[in-house]
Amino acid sequence: LLFVLFSCVNAQEQQHKKLTVTVSSVQDSSFVIPQEFRANRFDYPVGKPDAKEYFNAQKFGKNAHLGDDWNGLGGGDSDLGDPIYAIASGYVTYAIDHNDSWGNVIRITHYLPDSSQVESLYAHCNEMLVTANQWVSVGDQIGTIGNAHGNYKAHLHLELRNEVGLPVGGGYSRDTRGYVDPTQFIEAHRVISETN
Repeated sequence: LLFVLFSCVNAQEQQHKKLTVTVSSVQDSSFVIPQEFRANRFDYPVGKPDAKEYFNAQKFGKNAHLGDDWNGLGGGDSDLGDPIYAIASGYVTYAIDHNDSWGNVIRITHYLPDSSQVESLYAHCNEMLVTANQWVSVGDQIGTIGNAHGNYKAHLHLELRNEVGLPVGGGYSRDTRGYVDPTQFIEAHRVISETN
């Protein structure tokens, strides 16, 4: 038990050191990023823009969780069908009914002013209102909160990755390489200076 606790604490300490974004590219060199879709600020994916009427039911790192689970204050399925918003401007790379445990999953690559990238993943969606190869702006509604086809109580599982293009994964792991704490990152990047 102490080993597991130490491993989780160690993983969290390592994660806090990884808040800087790494540069990676999943598109070829001819891919052009329109200036208006650069990610110059980040907001929460629910209760626009500050998660009003929502709480983080399972935070990043808790029980080796690789994301944040956002629930409405009413609990249960009270937030089923509520809007999900893009946390920043970017390019939708994936919008697929992945499998029963994940349900509908949306992935968006965000291009920061310093040319680095991060990727947000939104899982268990009820509806997807975007398709792959589409640009979105911060705060655009991209889907609705779901329950992975009835497998869970309704909530949004949000992951943020500083390694773009990782596999969808399992949502839990003690190995947090390539993942960052979504809430911590959003709070640190509410507005991004062009000179950063």
